[in-house]
Amino acid sequence: MGFLKQFYRNILRNSSLVLPHDEFERLSKLEIESHLSTVTYGNFTLTGAVHPSFDLCIVPEQGYKHDWYRDDFNRASIPVLIVSVSAEQLFDTFIDLLDPLGDTVDVVLETSHQRNGSYHTDLYREEIDLPILKSFLYDFEDMLLNDGCTGIAVLNPSIPVEVQFDEHKMLIVYAENLRKFESILKQHRIPKNETIRFLTEAEHIHSTRNEYLKRFNELQITLGIDEECPVIL
Repeated sequence: MGFLKQFYRNILRNSSLVLPHDEFERLSKLEIESHLSTVTYGNFTLTGAVHPSFDLCIVPEQGYKHDWYRDDFNRASIPVLIVSVSAEQLFDTFIDLLDPLGDTVDVVLETSHQRNGSYHTDLYREEIDLPILKSFLYDFEDMLLNDGCTGIAVLNPSIPVEVQFDEHKMLIVYAENLRKFESILKQHRIPKNETIRFLTEAEHIHSTRNEYLKRFNELQITLGIDEECPVIL
């Protein structure tokens, strides 16, 4: 394990990774460096936030499928779209998926900074005009795309509907009627593939940087969320 600590210090500098423990034991420094430098798989480009497992049990690809979210407590089921989008299209697709939510929305920032990937904290902001929110999000596009410890959800509880851009840089839509969202995905030429497998279904690697944590705190302030996520210096 010693050479890995030195590798992260020398190569990744202020970056940090959350990897399955077993991966450390059987890989060389060169193998790790080569894997993390691979960002393109066929026609799919990764963001800097998440990488697949070293054995490529699941190869990332573009597409979406239907699923259900089941709330056992309330005995309710909500239709879901789960979407994987290549990096060059990802942010614009997310922004466009917000349009069906209406003029005023709530926002949830999700962070697992300093949590070792085990769980995350949700920070809530109610009632913000959607055009203003979009403007703010464009200012933080780099962090939202490439920080593997940041996610964001935008919702309108009165409909109800939610669009989530999670830490894995997947898009997840919860709504009783998904037609408008599917139409947007078709406009972006995201294919429907009900057999697609996502990186979250196997071991995977999250990546973050101190600079992204600082930007996360700046986004909190911009959105008027008081609770602070402390920065490690």
